[in-house]
Amino acid sequence: MRRGFLDTGLTRPPQPERDPKTGKQKAWTVTAITKHIKDCIERGYTNIWVEGEVSNFKCYGSGHCYFTLKDDGAQLPAVMWRTAAERLKFVPQDGTKVLAQGRLSVYEPRGAYQMVVERMEPLGIGDLAAAFEQLKKKLAAEGLFETSRKRPIPRFPQRIGIVTSPSGAAIQDLLKVIYARWPADIILAGVKVQGEGAAEEIAHAIGQMNILRGDKRPDVLIVGRGGGSLEDLWCFNEEIVARAIFDSEIPVISAVGHEVDFTIADFVADVRAATPSHAGEMVVPRLDDVIDQLDALRSALPQALLRRVEIARRRLEGIEQSYALRHPEERIAVLRQRLDDISSRLIPAGERRVCAAREAMAQLAGRLESLSPLRVLDRGYSVTLRTKDGKVVRSISDVADGEEIRTRVKDGELLSRVIGRESQGR
Repeated sequence: MRRGFLDTGLTRPPQPERDPKTGKQKAWTVTAITKHIKDCIERGYTNIWVEGEVSNFKCYGSGHCYFTLKDDGAQLPAVMWRTAAERLKFVPQDGTKVLAQGRLSVYEPRGAYQMVVERMEPLGIGDLAAAFEQLKKKLAAEGLFETSRKRPIPRFPQRIGIVTSPSGAAIQDLLKVIYARWPADIILAGVKVQGEGAAEEIAHAIGQMNILRGDKRPDVLIVGRGGGSLEDLWCFNEEIVARAIFDSEIPVISAVGHEVDFTIADFVADVRAATPSHAGEMVVPRLDDVIDQLDALRSALPQALLRRVEIARRRLEGIEQSYALRHPEERIAVLRQRLDDISSRLIPAGERRVCAAREAMAQLAGRLESLSPLRVLDRGYSVTLRTKDGKVVRSISDVADGEEIRTRVKDGELLSRVIGRESQGR
């Protein structure tokens, strides 16, 4: 955008008319000369950029802001009406150097000219970057970024809440990663993730997730979207979203943009993920890995407990031998009796710990069984596959009219042929 003063094209003001009787020029009235000056200035300076330092910045209840732009040689009174002030992404501070765009006007009652500012940005830094730093500093001072308040993410979540666009790439990446790793239930809150009103929708969705109870309440929340420009991601830099994440009783994973993108939401969330796909990897483990670990523990735990019992028995035998060398023969019988008593108590205790560990593993195995995809089928869900290659049908675009498909339910499979497809219109 070209910045600078426009050519005003101002000429010398017209001379007043002469009195036909006396031949003398008529005098200007104060109002007339002021209106003439106002007309010349407002016609000539309609779209200008002015560089200066903000001074005496004040906003009133009406929403209008008044201030002065100054440099070493002069001062220029300025005003931002409410509609323009509401578009500011940063709060001007006295001493801030800015670029202001607008027009010149004259306030006739005082005969003073002023600049009506339509747009303003900090000099040398964009208004969005300035707003980001201001809000970051403010929330950090209030303790919203403190690591001591951040909560761990549940290791085995049963229900995962996701706040994102229902049609964006982020939700597809998340579902693909999560379902490939772990059989969790997904609760989606579809929101706008860009543009006017997006921040309010995101904050509202986080609040709604937190009022859910029972089987509907998520164990963890993922809040985010795919990559984009600073303007595209800006709703995740809004204060309303930051405070909604801070107030959430459910742990929150922020997954906004790419690895190089950082937002205010990342600093407030309990955990930051570099991308939505990374959030999917963080929120759930691999089911195969968990099963392998359980198998290893099932094999190793009894032997470990028995080894501890054997070590304790050998230590007691060592104590017995040392005691026998230092004490008379009549004390040895007493020590043998105590050793027998300790051994008789230690071995059953070890066996009880083995039984308790087995019971705990059985409960965990039962929980895993309840999360099995087969149990999902028991709850009335089904899985549809293409007969020709066995691939899962995730979208109506995965099959063609006339193609044969298999639908698996809890007690068998149904063979079908596609006779038509109907979109949900999203």
